[in-house]
Amino acid sequence: MNAFLTVFLSVFLAELGDKTQLATLLFAAEGERSRGLVFVAAASALVASTALAVLLGGAAERYLSALPLRLIAGIGFMVIGALIVIEHFARAGA
Repeated sequence: MNAFLTVFLSVFLAELGDKTQLATLLFAAEGERSRGLVFVAAASALVASTALAVLLGGAAERYLSALPLRLIAGIGFMVIGALIVIEHFARAGA
C-alpha cells in the first residue's frame, strides 16, 4: 500500500496544473462536448500514456540496469525544463 500511495501522490501532484490538465479543462469549458465524454477521453488517454510509460520503464530496467535510472530521469526533466524556459523567452522576445 505504501508503494501505491507513493506512486499515486507523485503522479497526482506532477499532473496538477500541467498542460494536459489545462487542455482538458478547456475542452470541458467549451460546452460543445459532453463533460462525460471529455472525462472518458482524457482518462483513456492518460491510461494509455501511463501504460506506455510502464512498458518503457520495464524495458529500461532490463536494458539499462547498469545506469542509474533516477539520474537519467532527473536529467530528462532538467532538459525538458530548460527547453520550456528557452521557448518562453523566445516567444517573449518575438
